[in-house]
Amino acid sequence: MTDFDHHALRSAFGSYMTGVTVVTTRKASGEPVGFTANSFTSVSLDPPLLLVCPGKFLSSFESFATCTHFAVKVLSEGQEDVSNTFANFKGDRFADAAHHSDAQGSPLIDGTTAQFSCAVERFLDAGDHSILIGRVQSFTHVGGRGLGYVGGQYFSLGLERAALDPGRNATICGVIIRQGNHVLMERTPKGFRPPQVSLPNRGILRAELAEAFAKRGLPIRLESAYSIFETSDTRYTYLLATSDAAPSTAVEAVAVDHLTKLNYCSRPVSDMMARFALETRERAFGLYLGDAERGDVHSSVERI
Repeated sequence: MTDFDHHALRSAFGSYMTGVTVVTTRKASGEPVGFTANSFTSVSLDPPLLLVCPGKFLSSFESFATCTHFAVKVLSEGQEDVSNTFANFKGDRFADAAHHSDAQGSPLIDGTTAQFSCAVERFLDAGDHSILIGRVQSFTHVGGRGLGYVGGQYFSLGLERAALDPGRNATICGVIIRQGNHVLMERTPKGFRPPQVSLPNRGILRAELAEAFAKRGLPIRLESAYSIFETSDTRYTYLLATSDAAPSTAVEAVAVDHLTKLNYCSRPVSDMMARFALETRERAFGLYLGDAERGDVHSSVERI
């Protein structure tokens, strides 16, 4: 038996981009139960089959091991709270999630991009999980973008595209580069800031952005968008990134715990880095959208 580092293996599995679903059924008593899963895939069109993989650690595992019907909901962009509830909340997970039942009694959550009502086809043992194969008996698909998940974080295709679409204003694009418990920062006459480049007034591909930083001696792996805000004439876009390369002389490695003690080049950057320090401790990262004074943080989580 191969003895892998489980954390490293989880990280490797997590590099595969998936959607996020909630899987539901009912206990024999009729009580609804459900869990968040990104271990979902289509299996066959004829017959119509899909599968999910409930973990044996789930409090609802026995309900799924013995059920005859279940349902899978593909979450929409903006339903991070629903995902978090069905992943972590220990109380009544359906109390704050608007829902109804399908013809077989399985709970269906409102607002999802697609829903599949299934009869159990097979239930197979698979290590610390099981494989639940369902035959689709009915489904709905309202369209729209689904909620994405990769590298332990949610992502939104709509928000990601917005992050790299500068619109009418000139654009500054920066990267918050993580190296273990440190972040690479630039020192300027006005104060510290994440490394950044000025872009022309057009969209730019992520590969081109990574190449621009590589030419500056900062080879990086880009992750999700982190903060997008506008001033009267400039749009600022910051993305999360990681790098294994030795820091160049143009940047300094600053411990995350020291970020709140730095003097920054502007108030918005100072606020952003204070939020980053807090969210690093909480292992939860959001995406800020707004202007330099106020906006909204769209929540995400480090793990499901």
